[in-house]
Amino acid sequence: MSTQTAIDVDGLELVYSDGTVAVDGVDMTIPSGEFFGFLGPNGAGKTTTIKVLATLLSPTAGTVRVNGFDVRSEARAVRETIGYMAQETSIDPELTAEENIRFACESYGVPRGEREERVSELLDLVDLADVAEKRSEEFSGGMKKRLDAATALVHRPPLVFLDEPTTGLDPKARNRLWEYFRRINDRGTTIFLTTQYLEEADQLCDRLSVILDGSIVADGSPAELKRRVGGEVLDIELEDGETEREKAVTIAEEFEPFSDATITETEDGVSVTAETARQHGTDLLVALRDQGVTVTGFNIRAPTLDDVFLAITGDELDSEQTAEVQQR
Repeated sequence: MSTQTAIDVDGLELVYSDGTVAVDGVDMTIPSGEFFGFLGPNGAGKTTTIKVLATLLSPTAGTVRVNGFDVRSEARAVRETIGYMAQETSIDPELTAEENIRFACESYGVPRGEREERVSELLDLVDLADVAEKRSEEFSGGMKKRLDAATALVHRPPLVFLDEPTTGLDPKARNRLWEYFRRINDRGTTIFLTTQYLEEADQLCDRLSVILDGSIVADGSPAELKRRVGGEVLDIELEDGETEREKAVTIAEEFEPFSDATITETEDGVSVTAETARQHGTDLLVALRDQGVTVTGFNIRAPTLDDVFLAITGDELDSEQTAEVQQR
């Protein structure tokens, strides 16, 4: 099976039986070999979309083709050509790493004569060869995630869906998985990633789409999306207190040089995104001081994907709300 387009979606809609519109008119084309990121707040339609693509849900309307196959009429062919790594691991804790991968080979119908080589290859790929004989219940969260990813790859699918694969991992374990994902993408595997970590999307993805209320509202490379924010960001830290932050936001909004700026209250103070942030930033600091607002620190920086997400959705994507960190 060979196709230049891994995913082709035209007018995808999904309405649940209670009338809830989960996905509304989504169009999407993902070339083979791309590392694609799908971002959005909880309830925006990310998981519903990925379940349609993986044939776990049937669309209400629209045309959806995955690896050249229609998700409605050729669902089995789609499933045979994809790997799917859900948020929760599906490995058997009673089995060793090697046994888990071997069982996945049997489940996916990998020819018997190829299984030994496939198991060895995947154990090396996810850096678990040294613990191949250990029962997976003894593994850390990061090791379990890597093993789970390996089991999704036993049939060498050209396309892999990763649904928030690093949620709950500590930074070290997360970085090891990042390296693994880069490796399989370098080998030609198309990757469709949903994530709560914007740094993850920035580091890994060739292109991103942002979904909000069931519709895609932005699309482009991480660099292109950051350029859309415009200018630079002035982060101002203030003394603790909600009243202090509210007063600072009001002063910034009334500050003439930043009349077209994006001004938001942050956990530590206030953030101003503007083309003239560097030129007039110190003037705003003086204005805050003159009106009795105590500034404890400030920084001028380039926009991040967090700023993009805030500008597009009007809200921050708080990954830590769902991330229960597991110590390695």
